[in-house]
This record gives sequence, C-alpha cells and structure tokens, in this order.
Amino acid sequence: DLVTEVDLLCEKEILGRIRKQFPSHALLAEESGVSEGSADHQWIVDPLDGTVNYAHGYPCYCVSIGYRQAGDMVLGVVYNPSLDELFVAEKGKGATLNAKPIRVSAVTNLKKSLLVTGFAYEAHNVNDNNLDHFANFIQGGHAVRRAGSAALDLCYTAMGRFEGFWELYLNPWDVAAGMLMVREAGGQVTRFDGSPSDIDDKEILATNGHVHPAMMGMLSP
Repeated sequence: DLVTEVDLLCEKEILGRIRKQFPSHALLAEESGVSEGSADHQWIVDPLDGTVNYAHGYPCYCVSIGYRQAGDMVLGVVYNPSLDELFVAEKGKGATLNAKPIRVSAVTNLKKSLLVTGFAYEAHNVNDNNLDHFANFIQGGHAVRRAGSAALDLCYTAMGRFEGFWELYLNPWDVAAGMLMVREAGGQVTRFDGSPSDIDDKEILATNGHVHPAMMGMLSP
C-alpha cells in the first residue's frame, strides 16, 4: 500500500479535532485503525482517498468523514480540494454540494449512462477481481470510467455526473460518507444482487435508481 506523509498528517489533524470535540466517541481511520470509545458514536475517516492519484499529481482525491450513530450512518462529509467541492449529507435532510442541494441524474437508459468503477488493491491476487464485470460493461457498449477515488465516485453519482458506480473489496472508510450521499440525493445503494448494503460489505452498487435493475442484471445474473 502506498502511504504518503500527507495521509498521516491529515489523519492526525482530523482525529485530533474530533477527539477534542467528542472525547468519548470511537474512531475508525484508514491509517490508525479502530480506537476505543462509545460503540454508539463512531467517526469513520479516510484522510486521503485517492492516495495514488495524489502521489502522482492527478487531481482526483478527497477527504472523507462519516459519522455512525448506533450503527446507522447519519452524517457524511467529502471534500475535494482540487475543485473546492464540499459534499455534505445528513440522514433525512438531503445532500448538498457547496451548500446547494444535489440530486441524482434522471437518465433511465443504461446505454446512455456514464458509469464508474474501481479495482481494489486485492485485485491482483483474488479471482473475483472485477475484471469480468468491467469487460461485460465495456463489451456491452457502456461508457465506463476508472477515477481512483471511491468516495468521489459516490459523490459524483449523487450529483448526477455518473449514473452508476460498482466496486469490490472496499473498506468502511472508502464508502461511509459516500453511501449516505447517494441515498440522500435520491439514489439507491445495494449489494450486486439488490439486497441491503452496509459499509462493511465486500461489494457495492450505487446508482441513480433508474439504471439499478439493469446494472444488477449485469453484475448478478
């Protein structure tokens, strides 16, 4: 795994501020792991989602912070410094980009959709590595991108830049904020077979809802 100095510095700064404000809350962060604290209050932090992009000067990376209360995601914040975009989602209150409400796209035809996916670090040593799914979509004539930041992929699905996102082997800090973002923007998030999805699952399908059945059919035939 590529870990930059910025990862560690950002995580230290973010966790320090959370601990100061909420000393009894638990923390789950990419570099530090799990900390002690109240199981009913947990902050889930990815200080730099898209580390490889950042290390190569490719401007697609972000900070992702989610808050889980009694096992339920209730707050998600994602900041993209390259474009100065701040995404915020509160359960039951919708999602915003720079304080303006966002909604998923209205596209209903999968053939006219722009999709996005990713390949986990484990892709080189597991059989179920997403390459088959990727090939199926490409061979089916679908437009697919691979940006390198799952948190931004989810936010861009929430605001309608993408119609659908799928990936395997993500970690809770990769998706905690973004999953809530999509749901609060009117989208749908499940496993590949349509069953309910949680941040601890090994697979995720997030869409505008309209293309969800068609993508499910390709991912879980």
